[in-house]
Amino acid sequence: MIHVEELCKSYDDVEALRGVSFNVQPGEIIGLLGPNGAGKTTIMKILTGYLHQTSGSVTVDGLEVMDHTEEVQAKIGYLPENAPLYPELTVQSYLQMIADLRSIPKARQRARLSAAIHAVGLEERLVRPIATLSKGYRQRVGLAQAILHRPKLLILDEPTNGLDPTQIVEVRHLIKKLAANSTVLLSTHILSEVEATCDRAIIIMRGQVKADARLSTLAATTDALFTLADTGREQEALASLAAMDDVQHVEILGQEAGRINYRVHGATDRDLCPEIYQLARRNDWTLCELRKEVRTLEAVFNELAAAEGGVQ
Repeated sequence: MIHVEELCKSYDDVEALRGVSFNVQPGEIIGLLGPNGAGKTTIMKILTGYLHQTSGSVTVDGLEVMDHTEEVQAKIGYLPENAPLYPELTVQSYLQMIADLRSIPKARQRARLSAAIHAVGLEERLVRPIATLSKGYRQRVGLAQAILHRPKLLILDEPTNGLDPTQIVEVRHLIKKLAANSTVLLSTHILSEVEATCDRAIIIMRGQVKADARLSTLAATTDALFTLADTGREQEALASLAAMDDVQHVEILGQEAGRINYRVHGATDRDLCPEIYQLARRNDWTLCELRKEVRTLEAVFNELAAAEGGVQ
Protein backbone atom coordinates (compact mmCIF):
# COMPACT_ATOMS: atom_id res chain seq x y z
CA MET A 1 0.00 0.00 0.00
CA ILE A 2 2.86 2.40 0.83
CA HIS A 3 6.42 2.22 -0.43
CA VAL A 4 8.86 4.88 0.77
CA GLU A 5 12.46 4.74 -0.40
CA GLU A 6 15.36 7.00 0.64
CA LEU A 7 13.02 9.90 1.36
CA CYS A 8 14.72 13.22 2.10
CA LYS A 9 13.22 16.63 2.80
CA SER A 10 15.13 19.83 3.52
CA TYR A 11 13.94 23.27 4.52
CA ASP A 12 16.82 25.56 3.59
CA ASP A 13 19.66 24.28 5.82
CA VAL A 14 17.44 22.06 8.00
CA GLU A 15 17.18 18.35 7.10
CA ALA A 16 13.74 17.24 8.26
CA LEU A 17 14.03 13.76 6.71
CA ARG A 18 17.25 11.90 5.96
CA GLY A 19 16.92 8.74 3.90
CA VAL A 20 13.66 7.38 5.31
CA SER A 21 12.56 4.00 3.87
CA PHE A 22 9.67 1.73 4.88
CA ASN A 23 6.79 -0.33 3.46
CA VAL A 24 3.20 -0.71 4.63
CA GLN A 25 1.11 -3.70 3.56
CA PRO A 26 -2.66 -3.54 2.96
CA GLY A 27 -4.69 -3.97 6.15
CA GLU A 28 -1.93 -3.05 8.59
CA ILE A 29 -2.30 -0.53 11.42
CA ILE A 30 1.08 1.20 11.62
CA GLY A 31 2.20 3.57 14.35
CA LEU A 32 4.58 6.28 13.18
CA LEU A 33 6.23 7.09 16.47
CA GLY A 34 8.72 9.72 17.48
CA PRO A 35 9.33 12.85 19.56
CA ASN A 36 8.03 16.23 18.48
CA GLY A 37 10.04 17.48 15.51
CA ALA A 38 11.20 13.99 14.47
CA GLY A 39 9.69 14.31 10.98
CA LYS A 40 6.40 12.40 11.37
CA THR A 41 4.12 15.15 10.10
CA THR A 42 6.50 15.89 7.20
CA ILE A 43 6.25 12.24 6.10
CA MET A 44 2.46 12.40 6.22
CA LYS A 45 2.30 15.63 4.25
CA ILE A 46 4.52 14.11 1.56
CA LEU A 47 2.37 10.95 1.45
CA THR A 48 -0.74 13.06 0.91
CA GLY A 49 0.85 15.22 -1.79
CA TYR A 50 0.72 18.36 0.35
CA LEU A 51 4.52 18.62 0.29
CA HIS A 52 7.09 17.46 -2.27
CA GLN A 53 10.20 15.64 -1.14
CA THR A 54 13.70 16.90 -1.86
CA SER A 55 14.70 13.43 -3.05
CA GLY A 56 13.62 9.81 -2.84
CA SER A 57 10.39 8.15 -3.96
CA VAL A 58 6.94 7.65 -2.41
CA THR A 59 4.25 5.42 -3.89
CA VAL A 60 0.73 4.76 -2.61
CA ASP A 61 -1.18 1.78 -4.00
CA GLY A 62 1.34 1.53 -6.82
CA LEU A 63 1.18 5.21 -7.84
CA GLU A 64 4.06 7.67 -7.49
CA VAL A 65 2.68 10.52 -5.38
CA MET A 66 4.46 13.34 -7.21
CA ASP A 67 3.37 12.08 -10.64
CA HIS A 68 -0.21 11.09 -9.74
CA THR A 69 -1.07 13.43 -6.88
CA GLU A 70 -4.82 13.72 -7.46
CA GLU A 71 -5.26 10.00 -8.06
CA VAL A 72 -3.36 9.23 -4.84
CA GLN A 73 -5.34 11.79 -2.85
CA ALA A 74 -8.56 10.12 -4.01
CA LYS A 75 -7.35 6.92 -2.31
CA ILE A 76 -6.46 8.61 1.00
CA GLY A 77 -8.50 9.71 3.97
CA TYR A 78 -6.54 12.26 6.00
CA LEU A 79 -7.12 13.61 9.48
CA PRO A 80 -4.47 16.25 10.26
CA GLU A 81 -3.59 17.17 13.83
CA ASN A 82 -6.08 20.05 13.67
CA ALA A 83 -9.18 18.70 11.93
CA PRO A 84 -10.35 20.89 8.99
CA LEU A 85 -13.75 21.77 10.44
CA TYR A 86 -16.09 24.73 9.92
CA PRO A 87 -17.52 25.48 13.37
CA GLU A 88 -20.54 27.43 12.08
CA LEU A 89 -21.82 24.44 10.07
CA THR A 90 -23.87 21.60 11.48
CA VAL A 91 -22.34 18.13 11.39
CA GLN A 92 -24.72 17.10 8.61
CA SER A 93 -24.12 20.13 6.40
CA TYR A 94 -20.35 19.85 6.86
CA LEU A 95 -20.27 16.19 5.84
CA GLN A 96 -22.56 16.94 2.89
CA MET A 97 -20.09 19.61 1.78
CA ILE A 98 -17.21 17.11 2.05
CA ALA A 99 -19.18 14.59 -0.02
CA ASP A 100 -19.57 17.22 -2.75
CA LEU A 101 -15.89 18.18 -2.58
CA ARG A 102 -14.94 14.50 -2.85
CA SER A 103 -17.10 14.27 -5.98
CA ILE A 104 -19.10 11.38 -4.55
CA PRO A 105 -21.98 10.81 -7.02
CA LYS A 106 -25.32 12.11 -5.75
CA ALA A 107 -26.87 8.65 -6.05
CA ARG A 108 -24.30 7.28 -3.58
CA GLN A 109 -24.02 10.18 -1.16
CA ARG A 110 -26.85 9.17 1.15
CA ALA A 111 -25.42 5.67 1.67
CA ARG A 112 -21.87 6.97 2.12
CA LEU A 113 -22.97 9.65 4.61
CA SER A 114 -25.02 7.15 6.58
CA ALA A 115 -22.16 4.64 6.72
CA ALA A 116 -19.61 7.24 7.91
CA ILE A 117 -21.98 8.72 10.49
CA HIS A 118 -22.78 5.30 11.96
CA ALA A 119 -19.13 4.21 11.91
CA VAL A 120 -18.08 7.06 14.20
CA GLY A 121 -21.25 7.33 16.28
CA LEU A 122 -22.53 10.76 15.25
CA GLU A 123 -26.21 9.85 14.81
CA GLU A 124 -27.35 12.04 17.70
CA ARG A 125 -25.22 15.07 16.77
CA LEU A 126 -26.16 15.64 13.11
CA VAL A 127 -28.07 18.91 13.57
CA ARG A 128 -25.68 20.34 16.14
CA PRO A 129 -23.30 23.13 15.05
CA ILE A 130 -19.74 21.84 15.15
CA ALA A 131 -18.78 24.73 17.45
CA THR A 132 -21.02 23.27 20.20
CA LEU A 133 -19.40 19.82 20.15
CA SER A 134 -16.83 18.53 22.63
CA LYS A 135 -13.30 17.98 21.33
CA GLY A 136 -13.95 14.24 21.30
CA TYR A 137 -16.97 14.62 19.04
CA ARG A 138 -15.11 17.08 16.80
CA GLN A 139 -12.49 14.36 16.33
CA ARG A 140 -15.32 12.01 15.35
CA VAL A 141 -16.45 14.52 12.73
CA GLY A 142 -12.86 14.70 11.47
CA LEU A 143 -12.74 10.92 11.21
CA ALA A 144 -16.10 10.86 9.42
CA GLN A 145 -14.86 13.25 6.72
CA ALA A 146 -11.70 11.15 6.35
CA ILE A 147 -13.60 7.90 5.66
CA LEU A 148 -16.56 9.32 3.74
CA HIS A 149 -15.18 8.29 0.34
CA ARG A 150 -14.11 4.83 1.60
CA PRO A 151 -10.35 5.35 1.22
CA LYS A 152 -7.86 2.53 0.85
CA LEU A 153 -5.44 4.37 3.13
CA LEU A 154 -6.35 6.28 6.30
CA ILE A 155 -3.70 8.71 7.59
CA LEU A 156 -4.21 10.08 11.10
CA ASP A 157 -1.91 12.71 12.59
CA GLU A 158 -2.06 12.79 16.41
CA PRO A 159 -5.73 11.64 16.42
CA THR A 160 -6.10 11.72 20.23
CA ASN A 161 -4.19 14.93 20.88
CA GLY A 162 -5.93 17.02 23.54
CA LEU A 163 -8.61 14.44 24.37
CA ASP A 164 -9.51 13.33 27.87
CA PRO A 165 -8.92 9.66 28.90
CA THR A 166 -12.48 8.57 28.07
CA GLN A 167 -12.37 10.23 24.65
CA ILE A 168 -8.97 8.65 23.93
CA VAL A 169 -10.36 5.16 24.55
CA GLU A 170 -13.37 5.92 22.31
CA VAL A 171 -11.17 7.14 19.44
CA ARG A 172 -8.88 4.10 19.77
CA HIS A 173 -11.88 1.81 19.40
CA LEU A 174 -13.00 3.78 16.37
CA ILE A 175 -9.61 3.47 14.70
CA LYS A 176 -9.56 -0.30 15.17
CA LYS A 177 -13.07 -0.53 13.71
CA LEU A 178 -12.15 1.64 10.73
CA ALA A 179 -9.08 -0.52 10.06
CA ALA A 180 -11.42 -3.32 8.93
CA ASN A 181 -11.79 -1.49 5.61
CA SER A 182 -8.64 0.65 5.33
CA THR A 183 -4.91 0.48 5.90
CA VAL A 184 -4.13 2.88 8.76
CA LEU A 185 -1.00 4.97 9.30
CA LEU A 186 -1.20 6.70 12.67
CA SER A 187 1.29 9.33 13.80
CA THR A 188 1.84 10.03 17.47
CA HIS A 189 4.46 10.78 20.09
CA ILE A 190 2.40 8.96 22.76
CA LEU A 191 3.90 5.51 23.33
CA SER A 192 0.78 3.97 24.88
CA GLU A 193 -1.19 5.05 21.81
CA VAL A 194 0.85 2.77 19.59
CA GLU A 195 0.76 -0.15 22.06
CA ALA A 196 -3.02 0.07 22.36
CA THR A 197 -3.84 0.54 18.69
CA CYS A 198 -1.15 -0.63 16.28
CA ASP A 199 0.24 -3.88 14.87
CA ARG A 200 3.63 -2.44 14.05
CA ALA A 201 5.72 0.59 14.95
CA ILE A 202 8.07 2.70 12.88
CA ILE A 203 10.17 4.86 15.18
CA ILE A 204 11.53 8.10 13.70
CA MET A 205 14.23 10.18 15.38
CA ARG A 206 16.02 13.17 13.89
CA GLY A 207 14.51 12.46 10.48
CA GLN A 208 15.66 8.82 10.28
CA VAL A 209 14.05 5.41 10.87
CA LYS A 210 15.55 3.94 14.04
CA ALA A 211 13.25 0.90 14.36
CA ASP A 212 10.64 -0.80 12.19
CA ALA A 213 9.06 -3.99 13.52
CA ARG A 214 5.90 -5.58 14.86
CA LEU A 215 5.25 -4.69 18.50
CA SER A 216 5.72 -8.31 19.57
CA THR A 217 9.19 -8.30 17.99
CA LEU A 218 10.17 -4.99 19.60
CA ALA A 219 9.02 -6.28 22.99
CA ALA A 220 10.90 -9.59 22.77
CA THR A 221 14.13 -10.12 24.69
CA THR A 222 16.45 -13.06 25.30
CA ASP A 223 16.34 -12.57 29.08
CA ALA A 224 14.52 -14.41 31.87
CA LEU A 225 13.50 -12.95 35.22
CA PHE A 226 12.93 -15.05 38.30
CA THR A 227 12.77 -14.89 42.07
CA LEU A 228 14.08 -17.39 44.62
CA ALA A 229 13.47 -17.54 48.34
CA ASP A 230 16.56 -16.33 50.20
CA THR A 231 18.16 -19.44 51.66
CA GLY A 232 21.76 -18.22 51.61
CA ARG A 233 22.49 -20.16 48.41
CA GLU A 234 22.66 -17.23 45.97
CA GLN A 235 26.28 -17.91 44.96
CA GLU A 236 25.40 -21.51 44.20
CA ALA A 237 22.46 -20.30 42.12
CA LEU A 238 24.61 -17.81 40.25
CA ALA A 239 27.19 -20.44 39.37
CA SER A 240 24.59 -23.02 38.26
CA LEU A 241 22.75 -20.51 36.10
CA ALA A 242 25.93 -19.18 34.51
CA ALA A 243 26.87 -22.74 33.53
CA MET A 244 23.68 -23.20 31.48
CA ASP A 245 23.93 -23.33 27.68
CA ASP A 246 23.17 -20.07 25.85
CA VAL A 247 23.56 -17.94 28.99
CA GLN A 248 25.57 -14.77 28.54
CA HIS A 249 25.63 -13.71 32.19
CA VAL A 250 23.52 -13.63 35.35
CA GLU A 251 22.87 -10.74 37.72
CA ILE A 252 21.12 -10.20 41.02
CA LEU A 253 18.60 -7.37 40.66
CA GLY A 254 17.81 -6.95 44.32
CA GLN A 255 16.68 -8.55 47.55
CA GLU A 256 13.54 -7.88 49.56
CA ALA A 257 11.19 -9.63 51.97
CA GLY A 258 13.30 -12.78 52.05
CA ARG A 259 13.47 -13.11 48.27
CA ILE A 260 16.21 -12.56 45.72
CA ASN A 261 15.46 -11.33 42.18
CA TYR A 262 17.65 -12.52 39.30
CA ARG A 263 18.00 -11.72 35.61
CA VAL A 264 19.51 -14.27 33.23
CA HIS A 265 20.78 -12.72 29.99
CA GLY A 266 20.42 -15.14 27.09
CA ALA A 267 23.01 -15.34 24.34
CA THR A 268 20.44 -16.58 21.79
CA ASP A 269 16.69 -16.31 21.19
CA ARG A 270 16.03 -19.58 23.02
CA ASP A 271 13.49 -19.40 25.87
CA LEU A 272 15.49 -20.15 29.03
CA CYS A 273 12.51 -20.43 31.38
CA PRO A 274 11.86 -24.20 31.04
CA GLU A 275 15.50 -25.03 31.77
CA ILE A 276 15.62 -22.63 34.73
CA TYR A 277 12.52 -24.32 36.14
CA GLN A 278 14.11 -27.77 35.83
CA LEU A 279 17.33 -26.45 37.40
CA ALA A 280 15.38 -25.10 40.36
CA ARG A 281 13.65 -28.47 40.85
CA ARG A 282 16.92 -30.43 40.74
CA ASN A 283 18.57 -28.12 43.25
CA ASP A 284 15.52 -27.86 45.50
CA TRP A 285 15.36 -24.07 45.16
CA THR A 286 12.16 -22.37 46.27
CA LEU A 287 11.04 -20.70 43.04
CA CYS A 288 8.66 -17.80 43.70
CA GLU A 289 8.39 -16.35 40.17
CA LEU A 290 9.68 -17.13 36.69
CA ARG A 291 8.96 -15.33 33.44
CA LYS A 292 10.51 -14.25 30.18
CA GLU A 293 11.26 -10.55 30.21
CA VAL A 294 9.20 -8.38 27.87
CA ARG A 295 10.28 -4.85 27.08
CA THR A 296 7.76 -2.05 26.94
CA LEU A 297 7.70 0.27 23.96
CA GLU A 298 8.87 2.98 26.36
CA ALA A 299 12.00 0.94 27.12
CA VAL A 300 12.69 0.44 23.41
CA PHE A 301 12.17 4.14 22.74
CA ASN A 302 14.44 5.17 25.61
CA GLU A 303 17.19 2.82 24.41
CA LEU A 304 17.05 4.37 20.96
CA ALA A 305 16.97 7.89 22.41
CA ALA A 306 19.99 7.12 24.58
CA ALA A 307 21.85 5.80 21.52
CA GLU A 308 21.07 9.11 19.82
CA GLY A 309 22.52 11.01 22.75
CA GLY A 310 19.07 12.13 23.88
CA VAL A 311 16.28 13.50 21.72
CA GLN A 312 15.56 17.19 21.75
